[in-house]
Amino acid sequence: MNIDENEVAKFAKLADKWWDKDGDFKPLHKINPLRAKYIDDIAIVQNKTFLDVGCGGGILAEAIHDKGAKVTGIDAAGPGINAAKLHAKNESKDIRYIDGTAESFFASNDESFDIVSCLEVLEHVPDPKALIEVCVKLLKPGGNLFLSTINKNPRSWVTAIVGAEYLFNILPKGTHEYNKFIKPSTLASYVRAAGAELVDTKGMFYNPISHNATLNNDLGVNYIVHAKKPIK
Repeated sequence: MNIDENEVAKFAKLADKWWDKDGDFKPLHKINPLRAKYIDDIAIVQNKTFLDVGCGGGILAEAIHDKGAKVTGIDAAGPGINAAKLHAKNESKDIRYIDGTAESFFASNDESFDIVSCLEVLEHVPDPKALIEVCVKLLKPGGNLFLSTINKNPRSWVTAIVGAEYLFNILPKGTHEYNKFIKPSTLASYVRAAGAELVDTKGMFYNPISHNATLNNDLGVNYIVHAKKPIK
């Protein structure tokens, strides 16, 4: 099974903090509008079926729901899913949440989606290539895939681990492991191997002092990818 039990346990412990916008997930809340807008600008999510793989507490899922999509979220960390369900219920948002992996969902369902996202997840699984393959399989022909992760280089180690986790304390210590970071060229090869076409790649910059987030062409640390599944 393509899950790291230590990673699942790590995020399960943080389940009650998902919706604290000034807590451990503050950076995610700050970059979320940016990610949701990037996806919507490209894919126009209104009335589309949307699957968020590794949805955590539902931060992206709710933002995409608010833009008019029919959203399903899936995550292997059960407490996170429970937090997502509770928050959606309290906000009267009709979002389907599933406790499990994308692989298990694909194996037991014949459902496919207009859009699939897998954001800030690939650096937390043992086999990101296999996860991307499943994400593509879950897409309808012509569907849009969005992936985001962290580049693998000295700068990303300094920024995402030393800076974010130890100097600025904007992420819990141990959130990331450098050996799981992924170079854009490697990610692109995984996308092509899965049978999808790489369309666009953007850098995501988060300022730990001002807490502002922007998209740019600097792929040095965080980056987001858009790919499409061909129409056969």
